[in-house]
Amino acid sequence: METMFALLSKWPLVRQIRERKNGTGLESMSDKTRAMHARIDDAKVARSICPYCGVGCGQLVYHKDGKLISIEGDPESPISQGNLCPKGAASYQLLTHSQRETKIKYRAPRAKQWTEISMDRAMDMVADRVWESRKRTFVRQENGATINHTTAICHLGGATLDNEENYLIKKLFTAGLGMVCVSNQARI
Repeated sequence: METMFALLSKWPLVRQIRERKNGTGLESMSDKTRAMHARIDDAKVARSICPYCGVGCGQLVYHKDGKLISIEGDPESPISQGNLCPKGAASYQLLTHSQRETKIKYRAPRAKQWTEISMDRAMDMVADRVWESRKRTFVRQENGATINHTTAICHLGGATLDNEENYLIKKLFTAGLGMVCVSNQARI
């Protein structure tokens, strides 16, 4: 009989009747439901900005023990007020997808396979190719006028770069390298 009473007392409806509650509090939950918790409980939160476009929607990035837990819209963001577009809402998958490439890969001309290379080698390859293109195509003078530019390379900046970053990029690429085409996506 005792075991039957102990079993019945675990049922939320019996608890509600016995404790004369209305079923809107803890008495309406089973032990299993009370033990549940949100995945972001005990996680640290960092405020961030969505990387996709120039709108700059606020994001809350939840992390625990060096692992990403969740990315959600920031309700305190004056821009997005907690809302994210489908791409911003999927930014968690951008960072955690099982097929996300985390190594730098290079495929040589006419090669059929990609090979992993180091970051230092990749940066050196990019720098060498930019500098070689500049040297090969740089025009100092044309028809007696000083030109000092190249049309062989250009730069397209990201949407979330701020004015200061775009200013420095413009100075480096036009004055330093002689690029004619420098653009960014910050037109929203």
